[in-house]
Amino acid sequence: MSISPSKIVCVGRNYVKHAAELGNAVPAEPLIFLKPPSALIRPGDAILLPPGVGRVDFEGEIGVVVGRRARHVPESDAWDHVGALVALNDVTARDLQKKDGQWTRAKGFDTFCPVGEPRSLSEVDRAGLAVTTRVNGQIRQHAPASDMVFAIPFLLAHISRIMTLEPGDLIATGTPDGVGPLVAGDEVEISVEGVGAVRNTVREARP
Repeated sequence: MSISPSKIVCVGRNYVKHAAELGNAVPAEPLIFLKPPSALIRPGDAILLPPGVGRVDFEGEIGVVVGRRARHVPESDAWDHVGALVALNDVTARDLQKKDGQWTRAKGFDTFCPVGEPRSLSEVDRAGLAVTTRVNGQIRQHAPASDMVFAIPFLLAHISRIMTLEPGDLIATGTPDGVGPLVAGDEVEISVEGVGAVRNTVREARP
């Protein structure tokens, strides 16, 4: 399955410890925001650090690729609308996120959404899902999907009541604790158990 999303829908503060590490409460319902499709890059492409934005963080996540059009989908049927899962890095300009309040600029830069190769849902052990982030070979994040505040079927059902999800759309399901800054020369890898990985180097963007 190719990834050509009309939109990338992201979920914030979906792991208790991650919300706490940034001094935030866990939301009562999913906190969603959008990244533009122009942020997408593939394995081996470079994450570009824009000049003057301050701290830029990695955020390893489990990505969901929509397989069937989803509108007002009940939670019990949500997995039927998932085509594949993918490793995803929700790269974030942290200082801009705090400054702006809303997150479009901080999350939307070109190269700020690396994704791996999608793995068909039929080939995935959903019970064993976990995400791990390594920076320069060192583990920085690790958590099972069972640590999510809102599970994947709940997220898909919730989002589909707000906006129609089209085949190929991406849902980024939130990041666990352990986020941290990237600097030029780093290599960051997000891996999802039983799904795959996305590995990218980091460099300064040229004006």
